[in-house]
Amino acid sequence: MMKKPLSMNRSEKLFAEAQKYIPGGVNSPVRSFRSVGGRPFVASHGKGPYLFDVDGNRYIDLVGSWGALIHGHSHPRIVQAIRSALEKGSSFGVSCELEYRLCEKIVRSVPSLEMVRLVNSGTEACISAARLARAYTGRSLILKFNGHFHGHGDSFLVAAGSGLATLGMSDSAGVTKETSSQTLVAEFNSIESIQNLFKKHGHEVAGVILEVVSGNMGVVLPEMDFLRELRHLCTQHGSVLIFDEVMTGFRLSMAGAQGIYMIQPDLSCFGKVIGAGLPVAAYGGRKEIMEKVAPVGPMYQSGTLSGNPLGAAAGLAALEIIEEDDNSFFQGLDHSTSHWANAMRSHIEYKSYPVSVAQIGSMMTMFFCPDVPLNFKEAKMADLERFKAFFWGLLERGVYYPPSQFESCFLSSQHVSSVMEQVTEASIEALDEAFEGPN
Repeated sequence: MMKKPLSMNRSEKLFAEAQKYIPGGVNSPVRSFRSVGGRPFVASHGKGPYLFDVDGNRYIDLVGSWGALIHGHSHPRIVQAIRSALEKGSSFGVSCELEYRLCEKIVRSVPSLEMVRLVNSGTEACISAARLARAYTGRSLILKFNGHFHGHGDSFLVAAGSGLATLGMSDSAGVTKETSSQTLVAEFNSIESIQNLFKKHGHEVAGVILEVVSGNMGVVLPEMDFLRELRHLCTQHGSVLIFDEVMTGFRLSMAGAQGIYMIQPDLSCFGKVIGAGLPVAAYGGRKEIMEKVAPVGPMYQSGTLSGNPLGAAAGLAALEIIEEDDNSFFQGLDHSTSHWANAMRSHIEYKSYPVSVAQIGSMMTMFFCPDVPLNFKEAKMADLERFKAFFWGLLERGVYYPPSQFESCFLSSQHVSSVMEQVTEASIEALDEAFEGPN
């Protein structure tokens, strides 16, 4: 694809103004483009696989609102569903039928779920699931994995210390030592790490939370023996196993990652696809655990806008489109993504670049390190300067790749073959330029 200078005059002006009123000029840190340098563009609108900025630039969008837009931007059926719901009211402060129908659809789609509660964000879902694990078990410790992100709840903003696993130190100011001390951190895909932690703390572990397929350190896949041992240890010690499927739920299959790896958790967290771009998320699981949630149980959690009719309508429409033929739907997503991944692997091998490709379904990451990582320590070995060059090379060719080495690409049903051919061509050119310089 032809490389072209980007016009960003209006984006730069708006971003400069935003910094007067918003910390860093953004309402979520990754939007600042700080990890890749330069200034971010400001979106104007989206259509299908394309995102347009306020300067008139068009990009093939490989971010898709961080996984929410599995049907692309402004899908007609989803737009119509939102419009129809809005005509009846944007929020009621009492329950409505749409939220009941969305909950029913989620429960019927995921075998491990017996009950579900709607919330407004993936962060809220994960915070609630961890609190529920503590309420159900009467224990205090939560075990998470190095590099796994479950939102900005205090308990989750903790990274691993030295050794295989240890009590965490906070990654964020404002998180107290007391809170950090309630979080254990293990290394993903390390059986020894989780065995050692359970041997020492098993009687205190309320719950274990993980991204089954990581998307927040780039795409890192689980090893089956690791998942099986984790399920076994949680059952043996009476700890609640929590799958964070905020990214993977209804994206990798109708039953999420757990439907692919065939490991059933006790609780699951969902988001992104179930709101089709609106702020909708959920947590759910076994009835005996979920009945600890107020008003039937002692664990309090509430939300004024939880289950609002606009989000429920959008989510229902999104799931219904998938459900109409989920086999061909997910096969189509996988075909588009794997075609791109395989083309890049072939080019990388031909050029002997120290780059690897991780892909599952419609999620993919190009790691600027020779081997596909198994955990966050390995992911952090990536060459970030080469990645920055690759990112800007793609953007200048009209392709918007996630502005961080440690994020996943998310494709949609609108990323058809002709679109992906352009992505592949641009990716090869940008990769060559990152390693060999401009022609």
